[in-house]
Amino acid sequence: MSRAASSAWAAVTDSLRKAFPQLEAIEPGGALTMALGHEGWLYELTPDGRVLCQYGIDLDDVKSLMSDGTTEDLGSDELAKQAKYYIQPAVSKFRALLLQSGFSEETDMNDAFVAVTFTRPVDLGKPESVHSLTAWCVRTIGQT
Repeated sequence: MSRAASSAWAAVTDSLRKAFPQLEAIEPGGALTMALGHEGWLYELTPDGRVLCQYGIDLDDVKSLMSDGTTEDLGSDELAKQAKYYIQPAVSKFRALLLQSGFSEETDMNDAFVAVTFTRPVDLGKPESVHSLTAWCVRTIGQT
């Protein structure tokens, strides 16, 4: 990260933490995250200038939901398909609004979780616009 970018990141994070004390750094100088409401949405601001709103589910939780106490071994494809099924109601609730607001959608999957992530670039050199978008995310998704 360049010196100017590092300075812009420090200014934005200081400003945001005052307004949103629930923001936490994943690692020193790294992304800031916070829960958006009680439904499981996550907000993240990255040092490279991206805002992410993410909703996901742990695959162990999907196994528990599907197995209903049995020891049945479920394949990863079936788990991923079911995970998408379980998260769709929460994602559908905000999808159109997020897409209309300039976010792009992608699905992230690995051996531990499945998540739908909505991403939008922000200019870290304009802390007021980052603050405004963060407040919008909290108001729109976090107040449900």
